[in-house]
Amino acid sequence: MIVTDVDSINSTLTLESIAPRLEVDVALPATFGIPDLSENDAILPLDTFANVSESLEEAGPGGWYDGRLWGFQTDGDVYLMFYHAGMLEDPDEQKRYEDMFGRVLSVPLTWEELDRQMSFFHRPDEGRFGGCLFRSAGYSVWEWWARLHANGGHPFAQDAVSTLHLNAGVEALVEMKASSAHLTGSDLGLFENWRRYNKGDIYANIGWGGTQKSIHKPGAGMRGRVRHGPLPGKQGAPMAYFNWGWSYVVARNTPVPELAFAFCDFAVSPGPSADAVAAVEGYFDPFRNEHYNDPRIVEAYGASFLAEHRKAMRAPIPDLYLSRRSEYFEILGTWLQLALQGRTEPETALRNVSERWDIITEQVGKKLQAARWVQLLESYPPNYR
Repeated sequence: MIVTDVDSINSTLTLESIAPRLEVDVALPATFGIPDLSENDAILPLDTFANVSESLEEAGPGGWYDGRLWGFQTDGDVYLMFYHAGMLEDPDEQKRYEDMFGRVLSVPLTWEELDRQMSFFHRPDEGRFGGCLFRSAGYSVWEWWARLHANGGHPFAQDAVSTLHLNAGVEALVEMKASSAHLTGSDLGLFENWRRYNKGDIYANIGWGGTQKSIHKPGAGMRGRVRHGPLPGKQGAPMAYFNWGWSYVVARNTPVPELAFAFCDFAVSPGPSADAVAAVEGYFDPFRNEHYNDPRIVEAYGASFLAEHRKAMRAPIPDLYLSRRSEYFEILGTWLQLALQGRTEPETALRNVSERWDIITEQVGKKLQAARWVQLLESYPPNYR
């Protein structure tokens, strides 16, 4: 077993394909890295192997790229929202909120409403905070991506010209910047965020199944104190966004690729995958239909979370499964940080990102990237295409 940092698996696998030294057979990269791993010749296509099982349909679309299957999805990573039930359901708070804003305090379905509620609950003098949303360079992209789509935007036009700098993207960044005043711990990493939210003094958090396992396990500070909700969406329609996920892949230089494939296929089959998802200290979330009825998985996540998760998994917005995705997102993350820190204006930041994205697209091949984008857009839920 070779263990590497959560954010370094894709780069490690790429280096291994160039200069083999670790003798990797099977790897678990982030699903969004599959296009680049494919183009870097770091992994083998799985659809060339005999006896491809029924696991294919259950494993999800994230492993497909340019018409070939490269990975078996093994993790249902969709963004969901978490709310402190004690704050949300407090009758005094509900009355105060309705008196102030003329609306009922309930699970928000738009970003505008979420931002309003975080502002309402943010009272540092009382030891209470509005939200703990990820705003680090690597993770802030995901929130902005959701806000962009909620505003009716897309990252590209049909011809693969970047549209990030248009109104939908700028408005999303302006909203994020304004909401920063009502956050705490926004610079924390993955596991630190979970520990911080478990203290029980924050209203809203954004996360996925790993977050739920952390705050639902026995002894956790927020166990039984959370209301779950969908990611805020467009005009009050809930949004689902497949933001991460892990996929089993076969490394390019494995000496016995048939055996490596057989293990991947076995790992995402009903029994073994359920064992992994049910592990309280594990990180895989439900991705097969039968997972939601497994008593061990219900115990690990709680019924209310699984109900929301199942709805989100039915029709999520996909991540940017295109060539050079890591470069696109690295540039976007860098400029988002500069804008959120007040070092540049949102319009300027996103104009610079769009210009750089267009250069990357030209390097890939604009016609080819446009065809990939149109195909990816077809996998969007209808109301976000």
